[in-house]
Amino acid sequence: MVKIAESWQPVLAAEFEKPYFQKLTAWVRGEYATTTVYPLGSQIFHAFDACPFEEVKVVILGQDPYHGKNQAHGLAFSVNEGVRTPPSLQNIFKELQDDVPGTPAPANGNLDRWAQQGVLLLNATLTVRAATPGSHQKKGWEEFTDAVIRKVSEGRPHVVFILWGAYAQKKEELIDARKHLILKAAHPSPYSADRGFFGSKPFSQTNAWLEKYNEQPIAW
Repeated sequence: MVKIAESWQPVLAAEFEKPYFQKLTAWVRGEYATTTVYPLGSQIFHAFDACPFEEVKVVILGQDPYHGKNQAHGLAFSVNEGVRTPPSLQNIFKELQDDVPGTPAPANGNLDRWAQQGVLLLNATLTVRAATPGSHQKKGWEEFTDAVIRKVSEGRPHVVFILWGAYAQKKEELIDARKHLILKAAHPSPYSADRGFFGSKPFSQTNAWLEKYNEQPIAW
């Protein structure tokens, strides 16, 4: 059995038995045995451990884990405490403070505080080789995380899906737009943030939607 939070076991059990996932698991184990891979093996499924299925209210989609030392810890866009906040996350925090005036400046780049309120911070690919972005793409992770998106869309009510950048926006087809809110904007990377990320107000829009359905808003 895959070491994933108990609440996700029945949701994803069928995926774990599929040939692609068995093949992926063997390949990833080989990578961890022979090279440096991020995040730590114990943190691969941290996004699920930190945010139980029955509590998912928001999904923020990323692409790859950070590939620098001590950065990635299993949550999209998040870094371990004590690690310099990466440029994309700096821009996320900048937009947050413009969008929700009065929000305290984050003490660090660890987004566990969001996950614990029902924000699933999901990367499309859950592992990466050190200093080699994209190195674990197209090995099976995307098939797995696509299944996660579908399961959340099917099994949870009134979720906000936040899709930043063209890669994340391709996942829109997996989401039932009749019951969920889909927020799309440019990626927060310094290369694209000025082209529609800044001013997109994802945080206030998310909370307005949650309050509409009598859900507790996120304390960003």
